[in-house]
Amino acid sequence: MSDAGETVRQFVASFEQRDADLLGTFLDDAIVFSNHGDPEVRGKENVVQVWKRVFTTFAQVRFETIHQAVNGAIVLAEQIHHLALPGRESAAIPNMATYEVRNGRIVLWHDYSDGQSAREALNATKPLAAPQS
Repeated sequence: MSDAGETVRQFVASFEQRDADLLGTFLDDAIVFSNHGDPEVRGKENVVQVWKRVFTTFAQVRFETIHQAVNGAIVLAEQIHHLALPGRESAAIPNMATYEVRNGRIVLWHDYSDGQSAREALNATKPLAAPQS
C-alpha cells in the first residue's frame, strides 16, 4: 500500500467489516486521530480501542467516499458516514476527513462532522420494521 489514495480507499472500505483490529493494520503506531469536538487520540492501540467501542455501540458503520483528492501524502475525502443504532434505520452523517499517509500507513487522521447534526440525525431515525413471518 504505497499510494496514499489507495491506502485511504482500502481503509474506508474496511469499516463495513466492523473489525477494529483490521483498521489497525492501516495505522502507523504513532497515529494521531481527531474527531472534531472529541479529545485527540494518540497511538494505534488507543485508536483501535476507540473503534472497538464504536462498533459495539452502532449496528452499522459504513463510510462512503463522495470525492477524494490526493496530493502526495495528503488525502482529503468528502464522506458520508452511515451509522445505525441497534434496531434503528441508518443515519447519513456528512463528514470531511484529512489523512496523512507515510510508508503505507495513516499517521494523521482528522474527521470533521457537525456533532449536533449527527446526534439529531441519529435521534430522528425510525425503528427497523419487524420481520414478517
